[in-house]
Amino acid sequence: MNLTPFDFRGAAIRVITDEHGVPWFVGRDVCDLLGYANPSDAMGRHCKGVVKRYPLQTPGGMQDLRVLAEGDTLRLIVNSSLPAAQEFESWVFDEVLPTIRKTGSYQRPMTPGEQLLAQAQAVINVELQQAEQQVALERIERRVEDLSQTTVWDHCPQNCQSLTRIKEAMLKRHGLSGAVVDYVLKVWPNQPNPAGMVRNGHEEALGSQYLVWSKSHVTAAFHRFVSESTMVTATQATHPYFEGRFRLVQKVPQ
Repeated sequence: MNLTPFDFRGAAIRVITDEHGVPWFVGRDVCDLLGYANPSDAMGRHCKGVVKRYPLQTPGGMQDLRVLAEGDTLRLIVNSSLPAAQEFESWVFDEVLPTIRKTGSYQRPMTPGEQLLAQAQAVINVELQQAEQQVALERIERRVEDLSQTTVWDHCPQNCQSLTRIKEAMLKRHGLSGAVVDYVLKVWPNQPNPAGMVRNGHEEALGSQYLVWSKSHVTAAFHRFVSESTMVTATQATHPYFEGRFRLVQKVPQ
């Protein structure tokens, strides 16, 4: 796939052309340009096409961002109340898309603004990669230090739960998938710290250990995560830190 950043009236619009010459617009860029305050909610309400994502560097690191086909891009345009929406529609459908269909790519020479944007994006990508590598290294160093000081039990304390038990509980309580539980416990900025480790008593485990979390800390963390989520449909929700929708069947009472 080929990523090309374009400048539309000073706003960065990234367009990805796949191996078949089909253009995909970065949904967040389109939503920001068209004045949608919550891009995830806007795409959830207006976009009807198959959800497609593409890995892109962001200030928060590498993320799989949703990209939009022509139909969903048009749906966001017609539902926008901004005057710029009509001009943006003309640019997309009268200039960009016809050229891509003829040549397989958008070959118009970039304006000085687009050239500066492309150069800046390249510099940002390098800086983000370096920063992400440094953060990952520091995280590993902290992890090694934490593990060296972690309490290890022969049996799981009654006030703690393993990852497997937590996934079972969150699926039953909120309908959350294992992937969302993994995110909350291991990636989310407000993740609860593990309480310690337990030696695996099974003979075939060969002395391995597994992490456990305090039940009260887990409950508090998922209460916060769910309370910060926005219901898009009766069973689908979004969260400011989680990319895309996820299943949520019951919100924690406020």
